[in-house]
Amino acid sequence: MKNAFTVDVEDWFHICGVEGPLAFEHWEQLPSRVEANTRDLLDLLDAYGVRATFFILGWIAERYPDLVALILDAGHEVGAHGFAHRRVYELTPESFGHDLERNVAALTAAGADSVVGFRAPEWSINDRSLWALDVLVRSGFRFDSSMTPLRIIGNPAYPQVIHTRRTPAGQITEFPPLVARRFGQNIPAGGGWGLRMSPPGTTIREIQRRNRSGDSIALFVHPWELDEDPPPIELRAAHRFVHCFKIAGFRARLSDVLRHVEFAGMEEILWPPNRVA
Repeated sequence: MKNAFTVDVEDWFHICGVEGPLAFEHWEQLPSRVEANTRDLLDLLDAYGVRATFFILGWIAERYPDLVALILDAGHEVGAHGFAHRRVYELTPESFGHDLERNVAALTAAGADSVVGFRAPEWSINDRSLWALDVLVRSGFRFDSSMTPLRIIGNPAYPQVIHTRRTPAGQITEFPPLVARRFGQNIPAGGGWGLRMSPPGTTIREIQRRNRSGDSIALFVHPWELDEDPPPIELRAAHRFVHCFKIAGFRARLSDVLRHVEFAGMEEILWPPNRVA
């Protein structure tokens, strides 16, 4: 069974809720590492024959269109990740729609012919912003991967499997990330600090368990997580944990997972080439 490998294409300074030197108005002056880190990740995926879905910020697509073209040329799928890395529930339906338009326009200008998948920064389509699914459908999106079955940023009651969400404008497919039960609660086993802290064997066994139940799962990474020489960064304790915990050695641990699990892009899993959509 194929599972989804996904990438949130962000730079090291794209962190929700952080102001000061890392605020939006300073992004242009900060040293970017997204090109080098994404190329490194593309090489790693190519080494294991993995095709993925890259959810790309519009801000990055505008500034690095060649990077979008490189991702497409390598055979990967491209989805939207918002333009300015804003949490969806901080926006209105109107401003979210505008953010989507800018995101898709930047990706289209860089060569992406069809953008039908979306992932919100920080999994921010939740009980405070379910209206966003309607905006996505009206904007032509066919699937979303923004609702996580985790407390605080999502809701543990959300389905952990691919499912359909209905909106006033029509339906949309939701593809949640992998979570696992640890310490009496769900943890982000498919990415972030939960994936980085897990031994590869634990991750592989959890994926195999879900596959035996007939479920394809989704992993997610960020290019900056593979950076061997990340810029120094001052963050509050909670942000530092989420952003930096167990970064060291993550590339090697991820390689072990890539070696033992069959991956594909989300569109390929949802609508296989040999199946009529």
